[in-house]
Amino acid sequence: MTILDLPTASRFAAAALGHVGREFPNKMDHVLDGPQDARGPRAFHPIFFGSFDWHSCVHGWWTLATLTRLFPEMPEARLVLAAATTAFSAENVEAERAYLDRPSSRGFERPYGWAWLLMLQAELNRHETEAGRRWARALEPLSDAFADRFRAFLPISAYPVRVGTHYSTAFALRLALDYAVERSDDDLTALLRDKAVAWYGSDRDCQAWEPDQDAFLSPALMEAELMRAVLGDGFAAWFEDFLPRAGQGRPVVLFEPVTPSDRSDGKIAHLDGLNLSRAWCWRGIASALPRGHAVRDLALEAADQHLAASLPHVTGDYMGEHWLASFALLALLAPDAG
Repeated sequence: MTILDLPTASRFAAAALGHVGREFPNKMDHVLDGPQDARGPRAFHPIFFGSFDWHSCVHGWWTLATLTRLFPEMPEARLVLAAATTAFSAENVEAERAYLDRPSSRGFERPYGWAWLLMLQAELNRHETEAGRRWARALEPLSDAFADRFRAFLPISAYPVRVGTHYSTAFALRLALDYAVERSDDDLTALLRDKAVAWYGSDRDCQAWEPDQDAFLSPALMEAELMRAVLGDGFAAWFEDFLPRAGQGRPVVLFEPVTPSDRSDGKIAHLDGLNLSRAWCWRGIASALPRGHAVRDLALEAADQHLAASLPHVTGDYMGEHWLASFALLALLAPDAG
């Protein structure tokens, strides 16, 4: 079983440090309300201006925060400390929060960026150093704003979005749930769980029409990983109805890694993310199934195969390097099924 070790952590941290402060190239999620809004990313986002796009910068910082907590001895930790001390100031957080007040920012980064910002807050809350606690306190106004957006949006969101890209509602709920549980926010936790059950609780016999060229998430496995976190002891029964032939390794497409044909193409590079996120989901699924379950060993084997296919490619080309370490980290930190 592939594990997270110090050399891997150092490689991921070096990659993230190389892009969270790199402003260009940049693909902004930005609506111009007038000529005054024709400005660059740093003008609106003094923290999350790098990494090609806002959400990638957020989960780049999550990667750095997580690795620094787990491996404070890694050579990059000192650089992370210096960069975070500059980035997570009260003034910078307020500028990021104020951006949400713009008339056209209602749908800004919904729901993928919302969820990753909450994941970053949850991670900073786990830090026991004074610096980490300071960053966590500073970020709270922004994470509170995004938590409020979930509270406002989910009650009016009638249907899930079943895709393998940024619009996936299963992915967003899964990450937001980590935040809500970590914060002991019982109301938000209940809202997220109730919505997951309403959207996905009756799903049966998933056909898994995947992969597609744009996906970095498996719609089927992402839904299953969410329901694992939501259902607890009831997950195994739900999963057997959802993927009733998984014990025979079917649908085959869920067990076989994909192969990107050109990692310099940003969309095709998504497929490395698909491998890594599938590994995360398979490990989580295996952890919730009892020993002897027909799917358990198949899931662990599939996770290892997907990791082996894409872990060597987390770094090497900017189109993947600006975000893939976060997905590799999700897989490597997935629940232990041992």
